Amino acid sequence: MQIILVSGLSGSGKSIAIAVLEDIGYYCVDNLPLAMLQPLVEHLRQQGHARIAIAIDARSAASFAQLPAIAESLRGEGADLRTIFLEAKTMTLVKRFSETRRRHPLSSETVSLQEAIQLEREMLAEVAPMAHRIDTSDLSAAALRMWIKDLVGQDRSRITLLFESFGFKHGIPLDADLVFDVRCLPNPHYVAELRPLTGRDRPVQDFIEASPDAMALLADIRGFVENWLPCFIRDHRAYLTVAIGCTGGQHRSVYFAEALAAAFRAREQVLVRHRELS
Repeated sequence: MQIILVSGLSGSGKSIAIAVLEDIGYYCVDNLPLAMLQPLVEHLRQQGHARIAIAIDARSAASFAQLPAIAESLRGEGADLRTIFLEAKTMTLVKRFSETRRRHPLSSETVSLQEAIQLEREMLAEVAPMAHRIDTSDLSAAALRMWIKDLVGQDRSRITLLFESFGFKHGIPLDADLVFDVRCLPNPHYVAELRPLTGRDRPVQDFIEASPDAMALLADIRGFVENWLPCFIRDHRAYLTVAIGCTGGQHRSVYFAEALAAAFRAREQVLVRHRELS
């Protein structure tokens, strides 16, 4: 049985994630109390359901300390269990709640929206380290749907290397495990004919590859990941997110993410994300 737990901050996209999983054939349950998780799984197993997805939120916070033991018990019964944690920057969440006019579940007459977001972040702090984290701050709904589909399609018996490009001027991704800065390299943005292109386009690739410093930095990052990947595998990590940042997230970081993905794809499970192009 495949079990996906979806958690994260209110407004970060949990409902989108659950809808995507339902669309691709998962039996989905929203806002389940954690104490009901094992009985529900057993019931659905008896009903013949092979793939289920369950959303848990801060209202189950009092039971979060039991989650590692529950997860280990389910895995001991043969379940393939993974957890996805969605998060976003506070100001992004404030904007989303303002636009939709929804009420945050923890806000009240005495608790402001920003205070409620911070409280929820603290309540969910125990869950995030157990999960694969996705920062949805700069993602469209369509991009998040695509990322969820890509994520659940990976072989869980092997680590998944995820290379993500981003722009430092928009902030470092919250979900990054390793972060590399390539802003020191020549910037295609200052070449008029390259400015509207991205690191996926051949002229930009030729520009970057003409720089010895760029090729040396690419080799160093590749070597670092190669040398330390076995340690992450021994730590039973299901995912390793390697984020590469340039100024705007359009040229250099995109090239590096694509080049690193190509270098590892023959021997590892690889996903590529371009945050600013999403």
